[in-house]
Amino acid sequence: MGTGQPSPTARGTFPGFSEEAGLDLPALTPRLEQQITARLISRDFDAWATTAARVGHCAKPIRLRGHSQTIDTRTGEVLSTFSSADAPLGVLHVRCGNRRASECPSCSRVYAADTFHLIRAGVTGGKGVPERVSDNPLVFATLTAPSFGLVHGTRNGRPCRPYTPKGLPAVCEHGGATVCHATHNEHDELLGQPLCRDCYDYRGHLVWQWWAPELWRRFTITVRRALARHLGVPESRLPDVVTVQYAKVAEYQLRGLIHFHALIRLDGPKTDDGFAPAPAGATAALLAQVIEQAVPGVTFDAPPMHDGDPIRRLGFGAQLDVRPIKTKNRTDDPDRELVPEQVAGYLAKYATKSATDSTKENPHLRRLRATIAEISDRIDADAREDGTPLRDNPYGLLGKWRHMLGFRGHFSTKSRRYSLTLGRIRGRRARFQRLVAEANRQGRTLDVRDLDDLLADDAQEATLVIGHWSYAGSGWETEGDAELAKAAAARAREYAQWRAAAFKAK
Repeated sequence: MGTGQPSPTARGTFPGFSEEAGLDLPALTPRLEQQITARLISRDFDAWATTAARVGHCAKPIRLRGHSQTIDTRTGEVLSTFSSADAPLGVLHVRCGNRRASECPSCSRVYAADTFHLIRAGVTGGKGVPERVSDNPLVFATLTAPSFGLVHGTRNGRPCRPYTPKGLPAVCEHGGATVCHATHNEHDELLGQPLCRDCYDYRGHLVWQWWAPELWRRFTITVRRALARHLGVPESRLPDVVTVQYAKVAEYQLRGLIHFHALIRLDGPKTDDGFAPAPAGATAALLAQVIEQAVPGVTFDAPPMHDGDPIRRLGFGAQLDVRPIKTKNRTDDPDRELVPEQVAGYLAKYATKSATDSTKENPHLRRLRATIAEISDRIDADAREDGTPLRDNPYGLLGKWRHMLGFRGHFSTKSRRYSLTLGRIRGRRARFQRLVAEANRQGRTLDVRDLDDLLADDAQEATLVIGHWSYAGSGWETEGDAELAKAAAARAREYAQWRAAAFKAK
């Protein structure tokens, strides 16, 4: 039983173990120290703190000027008005909504939570998704990138590359070794680094990364075609028998290439509301078999980047992991590797990552970015010489994705009928906040026992908010304010984790 107080271990794990815990600020420059001190002793500190709390200690809030009115939809009566001049700092601050943890930890946390509920609902039901969806076959698949050169890896605790690769000498043409007898740990700076950067195919790496979204699209088509063959139905009639739904996220590897992790589900025939029971012949084992057979056949001939550049045939890597996941009526097996909540949390975590979150700056990544710059400069020069617009070149926008190492796809996507949308989740949150505000205004307690019914999409809204707003800027007044906000967000996160751990212990 929990005592309400954390153990010494818990205190070390969660520094923000009490409401009185202070903020942990990083090493500050004299300029930042001066800005933070000025904020803490300023007359408007309380107003700033209130504003920061209202936006969840967002690192880069959007500033708006304007006004709004709340109107009763039944009578047309103006119930209340609000002006940005009435805000504590004289301007309305709203969350930036950035999904990347490196940009805004607070908004990223909200995005991860929304993604978790979106993914989980497609596995176990809830949030308007019927629970019967948990009876449908489900697999967890990881699709990898191919090799573009030998790189250092952990190899599950074994020596990195103790043997000479088949068909290669012990020393490459550039004088570098093609073997590595070291046993790397997860913190080794060599992880993901090529054994020889001159041998590594940086151009092929970038072309594959650029067209990875197209490979995923072709993968979904190939799976449906293969499924139709296995079930013995024409491809055009497959939706009348079974439909394929998925939720997918992209994760950066240390070598700067992405993996695709996906939950793939088989539903019954296509219906208006979706989530129909899968037919008897459609099983998780069949789906796993179809995926394993389909992946090797997914290819795409990438066009040349410029004159003299070859056409490259792209495909996924040889490493493929496909595991069926049991959801409903499962046994409590301690040796079971994956459970729905675990997978949903796993995918939600990677949905908030970017290249800078998942990979440390190193010579390999710098060379990748330098190669992008080199290719972009050549494409720009060719476009100026030929007088053709950049949009006519399939790689014309490569330079704009330099910070993402050439990956231009969405980090989190789903099929239309996998579950509900992020928009609906956010709409429910906004509706709940309005209901809470209305209850507070009327001096009554909001009954949230039937929250799903309360937030149903077809619930009749009693009020309408009409606003007139203009953009006034982004971010806090100083970098010191931003550091304070991020430190407060980190403390709130640690405190929430401690509370959750304490609750589990009871």
